[in-house]
Amino acid sequence: MKIRARDFFSSAEKEKIRQAVEAADSNTSGDIMIMLVPESDPYREAQLTGAISLAGLVSLVLCLALHYVAIWFYIPLTCLLLFPSLYLFGRFPHMKLAFLHRKRIDDAVRERAVYGFFQKGAHRTEDETGIFIFISLLERRVWILGDRGIHGKIRDDFWRSMTRELTQGIREDRTLEALLSVIEKCGAELTRHFPGRTGAKKQPGGEVIF
Repeated sequence: MKIRARDFFSSAEKEKIRQAVEAADSNTSGDIMIMLVPESDPYREAQLTGAISLAGLVSLVLCLALHYVAIWFYIPLTCLLLFPSLYLFGRFPHMKLAFLHRKRIDDAVRERAVYGFFQKGAHRTEDETGIFIFISLLERRVWILGDRGIHGKIRDDFWRSMTRELTQGIREDRTLEALLSVIEKCGAELTRHFPGRTGAKKQPGGEVIF
């Protein structure tokens, strides 16, 4: 079935995530933002390729079953079945993944994550210390982006570790547990390197986008 990001977590789970972000942000000048999307790209080429392949296969099976293998029958039948096949791939987007190269998926998720980072203003946080956690549900891929003020303090292996933990949690159907853990660890890292200013009241900056 088609994935809907806003329905992926229950209301109670969404509240837990918001509270975790608020707690992680409370003692640091940095901000954590989370974005959840159903898919990073519609992958139209995979939908079309898959639909043509499915329509052609079903047409061939029907021709053989009817003992009527003729090109003038096979081609019109394939064209006729193409439209329901397109609908099927649109309705069940996971089917498109079988017709996609891994690099195509990686590039799509990365580009969507970078777009989301700037679209949602994660680069405009105080002291340029924003962390953007991007989750693409269809591909089960994660990108964690830190703003310019962070990279000089937090090592790359930390980001890789957080990405692996969250990705593994998604693939094992432990998304909420893994996400809460990553939020807590990111908050601790921000607090260690970018503690909140003494006596200053921080404006809320963290955001959760479903």
